[in-house]
Amino acid sequence: MSYRTPPTAPRPPRRPYPSDLTEGQWGRIAPLLLGGGTRGQPRIWPLREIVDAIGYVLHNGGVWRALPHDFPPWPTVWSYVRDWRDDGTWQRVHAALHRPARAAQGRDPEPSAGVLDRQSVKTTERGGCAATTPASACSGASASSWSTRKAG
Repeated sequence: MSYRTPPTAPRPPRRPYPSDLTEGQWGRIAPLLLGGGTRGQPRIWPLREIVDAIGYVLHNGGVWRALPHDFPPWPTVWSYVRDWRDDGTWQRVHAALHRPARAAQGRDPEPSAGVLDRQSVKTTERGGCAATTPASACSGASASSWSTRKAG
């Protein structure tokens, strides 16, 4: 991606979305996202806008390319998601927020049990191709076929 010069005029503030972080939420995660690095190009987009754009996509179940125009460009936002995934930032954020969130709910900070439900993944004894019925072996009407075999 080529270098873009930062805009000279400040951008007008955008209207908040329901998925935007509150000041308190931003205050808890900002120190975890702000790296001490001063190398490279200066930031064009504030990190809070990047995080709010990520929250928008996750909250609305949208696609990156459909990110509204008042957020940073989707390739920029996606590059932060990818970089933070690869360098472990998301794990650090989760680790820092997990225990306080459980404690605030009056729960033990460390989970004491887990649930594994064998019905979550149903399978057959044979599995794979052997578990499927080939179309040619069906003798009745099929939802995917217009014709049926004639008996006789």
